[in-house]
Amino acid sequence: MDFQLTPEQEILRDTVREFARKEIAPYARKWDDEHSFPREIISKLGELGITGVLVSSEYGGTGLGYPEYVLVIEELSRVDGSIGLSVAAHNSLCTNHIFLFGNDEQKGRYLPRLTSGSALGAWALTEPGSGSDAASAVTQAEKKGRCWVLNGTKSFCTHGSHADVYVILAVTRHEEPRNRMSAFIVEQGTTGLIPGKKENKLGCRSCDTSSVILEDCAIPEENLLGSEDGAFGEALRVLDGGRISIAAMAVGIAQGALDCSLVYAKQREQFGQPIAQFQAIQFKLADMATRLDAARLLTYRAAAEKQLKGHVPKSSSMAKLFAGEAAVWVAEQAVQIHGGYGYTTDYLPEKYWRDAKLCTIGEGTSEIQRLVVARELLK
Repeated sequence: MDFQLTPEQEILRDTVREFARKEIAPYARKWDDEHSFPREIISKLGELGITGVLVSSEYGGTGLGYPEYVLVIEELSRVDGSIGLSVAAHNSLCTNHIFLFGNDEQKGRYLPRLTSGSALGAWALTEPGSGSDAASAVTQAEKKGRCWVLNGTKSFCTHGSHADVYVILAVTRHEEPRNRMSAFIVEQGTTGLIPGKKENKLGCRSCDTSSVILEDCAIPEENLLGSEDGAFGEALRVLDGGRISIAAMAVGIAQGALDCSLVYAKQREQFGQPIAQFQAIQFKLADMATRLDAARLLTYRAAAEKQLKGHVPKSSSMAKLFAGEAAVWVAEQAVQIHGGYGYTTDYLPEKYWRDAKLCTIGEGTSEIQRLVVARELLK
């Protein structure tokens, strides 16, 4: 059992860390305040190969694995959870779904654009009445001649307003309680694909989250992605990796919250000494670091198992569950250490806390993760 990064992984981590320090950190607060999505960052990350981490070089990707992928998401989220979330959704959901289940023509057509960062991906499963119970989706796809016609509304879609390529799941067999959904590739500009309401969110505010409306949206039959009526099972495999993404995002946010707390505790003086000299603050920092390391180890283990086994529902759900809740706790302690300043937007802890909360909700709530873990234990 080896807990050390390889030299190549260290180079990747340091490269992304330096990029985040120069290209993201100076602007993250401004993007968050303005709720503005920095599309240009995706293009720059594409030049680094970060928008195609999990895709083979045949399609323009870097061909790396999940252990490398979590390093990328962690380092981006350490500076800005919004960018970590955008890169995760682009890589592990939309792009990865096409890479895993697309045919040769679909991979050749869409993956080079997505891996280069010239196209932005979105993945649409959730609906207004279908969240944790994803199988209850009602968006429909009907075969008409040589086309599929989609009707319905998707909600909480990352990049819903800005994506160039969407993977959309819809019901194609109504009589079945399961095995009734199919996935489709829909391009921006397709008639009947309408970006809807942009959500005004608590955190990760510079990562676009919108509804997507489908009104008689006709696409060619060859845009069916994967097996007809089999997309629900395929989506669970995609979400398996997506949950590891969110765990890595949580680890990065928690690390950022700890970083700024260490700096502040050494600089802030009360009663004639830095507050880092007080045992109450030292114990907080120790507990923050311990929970962070536990979350990181669970996440790295899940990534390693994902790379080896392909489908790891228990370890991915454990990592997301623990890391997400740890990030919220660590960020809250960071606010407390900063005292009154932690409650203001002049300092970073409040942003880390707002961004962290998504990690207990997105891509399966903590409650759903506990159900998954329990189900796996009881098999």
